[in-house]
Amino acid sequence: MTADLIIRPATLVEYQTAVDWAAAEGWNPGLDDLAAFFTADPKGFLMGWRNGEPVASIAVVRYGPEYGFLGFYIVRPDQRGTGTGIAIWNAGMAHLGDRTVGLDGVPDQQANYQKSGFVLADETVRHSGVPVLPKALLSPSVVDLTADKLDALVDYDARFYPGPRTDFTRAWTLPPTGNRRRTQLALRDGTITGYATIRQCREGYKIGPLFAESEDLAEALIVTLSADLDPGASIAFDTPARNTAATALALRLGLKPSFGAARMYNGPEPNLPLQETFGITTMELG
Repeated sequence: MTADLIIRPATLVEYQTAVDWAAAEGWNPGLDDLAAFFTADPKGFLMGWRNGEPVASIAVVRYGPEYGFLGFYIVRPDQRGTGTGIAIWNAGMAHLGDRTVGLDGVPDQQANYQKSGFVLADETVRHSGVPVLPKALLSPSVVDLTADKLDALVDYDARFYPGPRTDFTRAWTLPPTGNRRRTQLALRDGTITGYATIRQCREGYKIGPLFAESEDLAEALIVTLSADLDPGASIAFDTPARNTAATALALRLGLKPSFGAARMYNGPEPNLPLQETFGITTMELG
C-alpha cells in the first residue's frame, strides 16, 4: 500500500507537522528547535506524503562521512500498519549510507531496531520535575556564552560527539535574539570545563547538552540556568544511565525519572566521555 506514498526532504515549515506529532506522542519538543536542527543537515528531515497529506516523518542527520543520527521516526496513527513506516525508514537509512548510525528509540520499538542491525549500548533516562535548588551562592565560574567564546565552545563540544556538528553547535548554543534558548559556560582560568543550554519547551524547560568535568560543575550550571525561571517551572535533562553521578545529581535536585529510551548503534559504539555527559543534547539529534 505504498505505491501512492511520496517521500522527500521536507522544508522547515513542513516539518513543523512532525514536531506537532512528537508533542502528541508526549516527547515535549522545544519551542525553537527546528531552525537549529536544520543547520545540521537540511536534507535530512524526510516526510512521507499520501494524497498531498503528511503521513510520516524521520530525521536522518549526517554528521560527516562516518556518523549519523536517526530521530523523529513517527507514523501518523491512522497510517500505521500500511507499510508506511518501513518505507520511510528505508529512505532514511539510504540517506545515511554506510555511516554508523545512533538513535534513542522508545522501548517498544527496540526489537524492531535490533532486526535492522542496531545493538543496545545504554539507556537514556529523562529526569524531570520542579528542581529543589541549593541555597549556596552560584558559582562565579559560570558565565553566559558570548560570541567571542563560541569558537572555544565548538572545540570543547567536539569531544562529546562522534561527528562534526559545528554549524549546529553554533546555532544551538548562541541563537538569534528572541529565541527561547540560552547557554552558559563553566570556566577555569579562562578554559571551558563544561557548558549547558536551556530551552523552553511546550511544558517547562529542557537542559541539553549538559557537559561538565565534575558533578559539582554540572550542578552549578543547572542552578545558574534555573535561577531565573518562574517559581514552579519544571526542568528536565536526559542522562546516560551509565553516568551514575548524573542520576544522583538529578535525584538530589528533586527530579524523577519520567521517560526512557534505548541508545542503540548499528556499528561500533563511539568512544565518548560519558562520565562528563550529564545530559545529552537532544533525543531527536543525539
